[in-house]
Amino acid sequence: MRPARREDVAAIVALLADDHLGAGREDTSEAALPAYLAAFERVAADGRNLLAVAEQDGAVVGCLQLTFIPGLSNQGQDLALLEGVRVASHLRGGGVGEQMVRWAMDEARRRGCGAMELMTHVTRQAAQRFYDRLGFAPSHVGMKRAL
Repeated sequence: MRPARREDVAAIVALLADDHLGAGREDTSEAALPAYLAAFERVAADGRNLLAVAEQDGAVVGCLQLTFIPGLSNQGQDLALLEGVRVASHLRGGGVGEQMVRWAMDEARRRGCGAMELMTHVTRQAAQRFYDRLGFAPSHVGMKRAL
C-alpha cells in the first residue's frame, strides 16, 4: 500500500468502473481523464483525505480512499471514513482486500481516529459479508440524495 500518485489515476478509475455499479457511473475514456485528474488534485491537496493504492509487481491492483473527520461527539473523537475500496477482479477473494482494509485501519489509528465507518451499496452482498468478517457491523441507516 502507498499513497496514490497522479500517474495512478487511470488505473484507479478502471478499478472503480469494474463492477455493476461503477460501470454505469465511471468513464474510462481518455476524454474523461482531465476531470478525474482534477479530482485527484483536490483529494491530494486535502490533508484530511488519503487516496491509496495496493501495488503488486509494479501494477496498481487495488485502491481506497480514507477521509479523516474531526468531531465533537464521543469526546472529540476523530472518525475515519473508508470509501472506494476496489480490488482488481482477477485478485478478488485472494486476501488483497483484507490486507488493504487492515492497512486502512492501522493508518486511521495512527492518525488518532477512534472509529472507522463505511457504506456499501445494498446490492453488494459479497462486500457486506467481507466487511462483516473484518469486524464491521451494520449500525446506521445510510441515506443519499443527488444534488
